[in-house]
Amino acid sequence: MVEDSYKQRGLRNLLVKNLAKKGISDSNVLQAIGKVPRHVFFDNALLSHAYEDKAFPIGEGQTISQPFTVAFQTEKLEIKVGDKVLEIGTGSGYQACVLLELGAKLFTIEYQRKLYEKTSVFLPQMGYKPYFVHGDGSKGLASKAPFDKIIVTAGAPIIPTALFEQLNENGILIIPVGDRDKQKMIKVVKRNGKMIKEELADFAFVPLLGEQGWANC
Repeated sequence: MVEDSYKQRGLRNLLVKNLAKKGISDSNVLQAIGKVPRHVFFDNALLSHAYEDKAFPIGEGQTISQPFTVAFQTEKLEIKVGDKVLEIGTGSGYQACVLLELGAKLFTIEYQRKLYEKTSVFLPQMGYKPYFVHGDGSKGLASKAPFDKIIVTAGAPIIPTALFEQLNENGILIIPVGDRDKQKMIKVVKRNGKMIKEELADFAFVPLLGEQGWANC
């Protein structure tokens, strides 16, 4: 049972209001952020920072993303209940929980084995049960394709061909693309089999590892 105190719920409500002020307008996304207890993903030493709009380390060189980043990517995905969604980079599992709260049928891939082992046990204990995979997310998940939506939560040097190929027609891919330090968020829509790209805001993510990511990290 996850402990979720009155104080923590209050801090979460303040976070949601802050995200709305920063431009997140999708009420379903804000409601989902308001439901997921972000504090459970934090070690005791950082617990007091759980509802700050900042990214924090979770081990293995990875981070739990800034809530604004989670909300921004999620909003751009335009999730509908029942959408088949692929997440590249399970990490702490926080983003996965938000997607599940929106009614997605979620498949999530983690490159780092220790994080995969931890999250694949922890999330079901919270009541969240995506389909977990340990592997190279840059290659997607061909055995379960196609997907309505794909979200990449690590910075990529390119848009991996495999991910675009695994999108349904009119499917959406959200991915940060750039160098190791800074990326441009890209929204890709598959229309008549072609890639329609829209450049959004600048972000900074940890590197996407794998064959079509930063393979030599």
